[in-house]
Amino acid sequence: MRRHLVPAALLLPLTLLLAACGGNSAADTAGAGTDGKGSLTLNVGDQKGGSEAVLRAAGELKNLDYKIKWSTFTSGTPLLEAVNAKAVDIGGVGNTPPVFAAGAGSKVSVVAAWHGTSKGEAILVPKNSSLRKPEELKGRSIAVAQGSSAHFQLIASLKEAGLKLSDVKVKYLQPADALAAFTGGKVDAWAVWDPYTSQVLNAEQGRILADGDGVVNGLSFQVAAPSALKDTKKAAAVKDYLERLRRAQDWVYRHPDAWAKVWAKDTGLPYEVALASVKRTNASRIAVAVDKPLIASEQQIADTFTELKLIPGKVDFAAFVDTRFNGGLPPSTTTPRVYKDS
Repeated sequence: MRRHLVPAALLLPLTLLLAACGGNSAADTAGAGTDGKGSLTLNVGDQKGGSEAVLRAAGELKNLDYKIKWSTFTSGTPLLEAVNAKAVDIGGVGNTPPVFAAGAGSKVSVVAAWHGTSKGEAILVPKNSSLRKPEELKGRSIAVAQGSSAHFQLIASLKEAGLKLSDVKVKYLQPADALAAFTGGKVDAWAVWDPYTSQVLNAEQGRILADGDGVVNGLSFQVAAPSALKDTKKAAAVKDYLERLRRAQDWVYRHPDAWAKVWAKDTGLPYEVALASVKRTNASRIAVAVDKPLIASEQQIADTFTELKLIPGKVDFAAFVDTRFNGGLPPSTTTPRVYKDS
């Protein structure tokens, strides 16, 4: 059956899903509501279809003896700006925003991590493209969101192919504009992340030339304000909140269809796209320790962007982590979950 092409306008709701993206989007800090009861309030930064949605779907917002006040942001960068400003106590982001926050000298601490596959982070080419391997990208134009996880994935994939970023013509475009350029033949390739990857594949608009699996670290984080961690009662609430998130992620893996339905409703994604993204990327995540290999991997990202002069000066990523919530979690290098039919 022939599938209709997805117009760029339909990707606009997905700009709310930039968990993996640095991006330049502004914050929408309108409160998404409050859960729980008690005298203590934990201010949580979230993104559409993020922590609140998965905790609610998994039944993990019950029996809270503290309040969670939700604030919604369009991407990781403004969320971490709110953490730095102490407007938010903790929030979830991808692997790149903390690097840029560290580069800006922000007061933030990575307190929890998840390791997932990076199959959804991909370099896409049109279905009829003559390009068959990354080495052939030399001299070609590639759309990517500047400072995003896809930006680093592009750099890493080019390096694997023996190329440098200067060997290609980079066009810095946010996803909606990048899709228009991609489908309009204005660029030869597009470096992007899920659920955009799943949406393009589902609409048969393109195919994967290379993905980030084994090339980038596949990490996502919860990042807290050091001031909140110094508060004994808030630190206890953070510990409980992280345990709930870990259980909710386990629920996602066991119930991919149920989570895809919730995620689709919360974000406006077509169910088929949401399910494909869940199985390719979202449900693969496993809670891991914030450890030395994780720090070294993030340091590599920081050093790469410093070399490109996108971050001013050297970043010591180790100074921006707090390992007190590791407990008995497995190493950050633990293999992510994979569905047999994915």
